[in-house]
Amino acid sequence: MPHPFDFFLSKGWDYLSSDPALTSRNLDRSTARSPHPALVLYRPMRMANTSNVPHPAPEAEEVYRRWIAFLDEEFTRHSSPTRRSEVVRDQLYQLYLGRPHGGKLNLTLTSELPGNVVSLSLDPENVTIEAEHFADADRQKLSELKPLLWFWQMFDRSPVGLNHWLGLRFRCMLGRHIFAHVGTGVKIYHGVDLTYGYKLSIGDGVTIRQRALLNDRGGITIGDHAVIGSYARIFSHAHDPHRYDQVTLRPTTIGARALIASHAIVLAGQNVAEGEAIGAFPSDRA
Repeated sequence: MPHPFDFFLSKGWDYLSSDPALTSRNLDRSTARSPHPALVLYRPMRMANTSNVPHPAPEAEEVYRRWIAFLDEEFTRHSSPTRRSEVVRDQLYQLYLGRPHGGKLNLTLTSELPGNVVSLSLDPENVTIEAEHFADADRQKLSELKPLLWFWQMFDRSPVGLNHWLGLRFRCMLGRHIFAHVGTGVKIYHGVDLTYGYKLSIGDGVTIRQRALLNDRGGITIGDHAVIGSYARIFSHAHDPHRYDQVTLRPTTIGARALIASHAIVLAGQNVAEGEAIGAFPSDRA
């Protein structure tokens, strides 16, 4: 059975923690716990062909892993929209403004209005997202996930959003709290756009390249080891050609090891067969 933190694996080091809230999910790894309750540990793992994998400096990697583990634990413990919004707001304040959230905004000075707009918009409770306008949305579910969807978007637009090593791990961590299912060994690159997220199921070893759109209003299932190319568009709803406001939800399935080329479009209700290629691929990759 895969370990819940398999997505933290990188260059032969595995995330471990002695925090009881985390080690309860560590399966049979109790022997690796630290005698110091607050310590985060890393142990070397035997993994082949990792010597050439790009990697941050060890000190930076430790900070990145601690941050992701902290966020994972917060979103696991708290499902209320209010608390999740507070967590996301506090994190975005530091990512965007370089300071903790706090203090009262001066809303009367015209000269400070742009700064106030930025500060207020870092709180998910002060923003709207497109999915909130759709009549078919599960309001309760969307309310719980809205702070995480906002975090998903704003992380990629922040100064650290293009940090490749960190981004791959951050999105998998957040996806575990948003998606219906996310497997192990998944790679989701910068700028991937979601609609609801909770109607998205991603199998093991899936790769989703940058700027792909996963419009999961009707549900999208992506099979093991499928590849979604950059700027690909996958839909699961269709509009009536005569009445655009009339929407039909049609679940879409991408089979295992299927290849969706860059800029390719998969329409609602399509079932891409196992190993099938959609779009144009270089001859050496077909």
